[in-house]
Amino acid sequence: MSTARGHGDEGEEVAAAHAVFFPFPAQGHVAAALHLARLLHVHHGARVTFVHSERNRRRILRSRGPAALAGAPGFRFAAVPDGLPPSSDEDAEDDHSPEHIAALLAFIDASVPHLRAVLDSAAASGAPATCVVSDIASVLRASGQELMGVPAVAFWTTGACGLWSNMLCQQLIEKGLVPLKGNEQLRNGYLDTVVDWAPGMPRDMRLRDFVSFVRTTDADDGMLRAVMGIMDTLRTAPSALILNTFDELEAQVLAAMRPILPPIYTVGPLPLLAAEQQAPLATLSASLSKEDGGCLAWLGRKPPRSVVYANFGSIAVLTTHQLREFAWGLARSGHDFLLVVRNDQAKDDACGGGGPAAAAEGRGYVASWCPQAEVLRHEAVGAFLTHCGWNSVLEGVCSGVPLLCWPFAADQQTNCRFACTEWRVGVEVAADVDSTEVAELVREVMAGERGREMRQRAAEWKEKAAAAAALRGGSAWVNLHRLVNQVFRRHRGMTLDTGVILSTTTMDKSTQRLD
Repeated sequence: MSTARGHGDEGEEVAAAHAVFFPFPAQGHVAAALHLARLLHVHHGARVTFVHSERNRRRILRSRGPAALAGAPGFRFAAVPDGLPPSSDEDAEDDHSPEHIAALLAFIDASVPHLRAVLDSAAASGAPATCVVSDIASVLRASGQELMGVPAVAFWTTGACGLWSNMLCQQLIEKGLVPLKGNEQLRNGYLDTVVDWAPGMPRDMRLRDFVSFVRTTDADDGMLRAVMGIMDTLRTAPSALILNTFDELEAQVLAAMRPILPPIYTVGPLPLLAAEQQAPLATLSASLSKEDGGCLAWLGRKPPRSVVYANFGSIAVLTTHQLREFAWGLARSGHDFLLVVRNDQAKDDACGGGGPAAAAEGRGYVASWCPQAEVLRHEAVGAFLTHCGWNSVLEGVCSGVPLLCWPFAADQQTNCRFACTEWRVGVEVAADVDSTEVAELVREVMAGERGREMRQRAAEWKEKAAAAAALRGGSAWVNLHRLVNQVFRRHRGMTLDTGVILSTTTMDKSTQRLD
């Protein structure tokens, strides 16, 4: 059991924290949470229990092997049931099927009892949890005996602009902008309506730049209603809110948010802080899919800034037409490209033989998944075609790589707006993908005047991100220290029966139960 101790803001000695991480079981959420968990353990001596869904645990073992979940003294993994049966090829499962979505929603609804079992195991081991870190709303709402009195901390894995965009949905409804009056407003220019009254947002913010949930004609839309419920939870339930961003990048948005939310700790950019990881935790991974390391060798044979990297994330599903247009647009741009096409994203044979593999012949490399942070840091990469998920945007900013933005859903529209017009490191690709436009934009970003300006701005933001992540002195490290000393203090809970799967390498076997 760890005996590491630190000092609080007034100089008092503070016992080492024990943070239980329980992220929403999707790739981007899990990866960001693991970055933060490792930092707290390595640099602040915090004990960590990191909780996966059982399906994700199996996927990590399949894609990375046992070392990815081996843990270390004071850092262990747990897995809780999710209702999804084992599959012979979980990397190719349809995560968007009604059955999978129904099981995921049921898992979220039932998450508190599962988490309580993890907390009981921690208490039984003699190291009771001091806080729970999660972005699952039901967990954040739980209090008192539900979580043994352990305070909940929200780690929200979007940027500040994406979170604020969600929070403003209620005002958009109150002002009559949402819901839409009919489907024609999706096409007739209504979404270009300027929203110039939103605090913290640009004065020329358009309705289309808000989260995609506002694009509904249903006054009782289930997703929009759920989003507003989650935002209410964030205002009142957690004892603190952690964001993977840095103050200079989103200063105006953060200033607007702080008066109405719990204390906010900006601890980003996590991609740069995570690069400081040392053994043994450097072997841990949250990648749910097997990465194709051959792409790095392929990049190594290319000149500096000559390759376009294209990846649409772990969730977006493209139509056959969209995938074909992107692939052939990249091929016809005249530049080499690395294209990621997930196993569950689209099938090459569905493109009639004219899909990504055909487009890549002689000029491109197609992978089913890749080590994105390493790819973006590679000197051969000159631009990043992205769906604008926050992790991807932030990794692009940290790497100084210009962005070609094709937002798919959720907060990605807002991230795209800020990347293109506020930070000026990106250019937007039309939603109705056309290979000719893709080729022209690639050429412009890679070799045109606008591309040179974007690259200069990207280099400036890269320097600012590096300053925020500077070891010990950067704002992220200062905020991490404050977070540990002000939030993650030791808390004693009660002991309950447990029923979770725990890593056999990192905890006393007397407190384990392996099913």
